[in-house]
Amino acid sequence: QVQLVESGGGLVQPGGSLRLACAASVNILSINRMGWFRQAPGNEREVVALIDNSGSTVYDDSVKGRFTISRDNAKSTVNLQMNTLKPEDSAVYYCYLRTYVTGEHWGQGTQVTVSS
Repeated sequence: QVQLVESGGGLVQPGGSLRLACAASVNILSINRMGWFRQAPGNEREVVALIDNSGSTVYDDSVKGRFTISRDNAKSTVNLQMNTLKPEDSAVYYCYLRTYVTGEHWGQGTQVTVSS
């Protein structure tokens, strides 16, 4: 069974930074794409950033220039560095994994709250 273990959420003031991490219990060679989605109360889940096995990245326009996604290929992990956080970034952030064999998987979610 594929497991995704997330860490790094919390409470931060506007303008602050947080770093999210997600470790996948799969072999690195099976990974097609990893990334992060988020869902705020009353809203649909939306993509934040994705990175595929070639290192290509995709960002939502609202986070471009502020968030950076990266992978540690040796550990099958994906990280999201979030800078200059805004109150509208507050949401539950979900780790996303797509493998060549088992398809899509989701983490349990980690809360990010940006508030003074």
